Amino acid sequence: MKNRILDPDAGLMLKFAQGNNAAFDQILRKYKRLVINLAYRFIQNRAEAEDIAQEVFLRVYYSAKRYKPKAKFSTWIYKITANICINNLRSKKHLQIVSLNKPISTTGNEMITEMPDPTYIHPSANSEKKEINQLVKEAISSLPINQKMAVILQKYEGLSYREISEIMGCSIQAVDSLLQRAKQNLKRKLTPYFRKI
Repeated sequence: MKNRILDPDAGLMLKFAQGNNAAFDQILRKYKRLVINLAYRFIQNRAEAEDIAQEVFLRVYYSAKRYKPKAKFSTWIYKITANICINNLRSKKHLQIVSLNKPISTTGNEMITEMPDPTYIHPSANSEKKEINQLVKEAISSLPINQKMAVILQKYEGLSYREISEIMGCSIQAVDSLLQRAKQNLKRKLTPYFRKI
């Protein structure tokens, strides 16, 4: 049981460590979008998200010989991505503000292809939805760094508290605490707006 591989992607990483470059290409194809999306949601800048993704895959590439499949491969790559994102944001003196001039979606999911809604939505309703999405996105961006990462991993990536605790290197109770505080902060920031509606 000692050599049991936790998942097929961990197996790919072990193959790459043994010199199978095609295995790394498979990892890159499978995880590139996931890594860029997580980085974009956290950093709110597409070019920086792509730079972060490049750094993530360089780390994956150069750590192949030391890689030990102690957890799911996806958890490991999320952890690398989260750490680089957090370090990137901490190294800045201020949080980046999302440009309102971006020609793509204002939902923060611009890299994820969505199926078009076949029902007609009145333009004013669509405009209000975009405005609410923008407010929520800005409120999440303004959270303290660890709260922000926990919210993104839970809300947008759909990860469990256990997975988030492994990625962020803290207890499940600490994750719960981060998410509770984030919820209170978001409620405080967004309640005044929703009272006006």
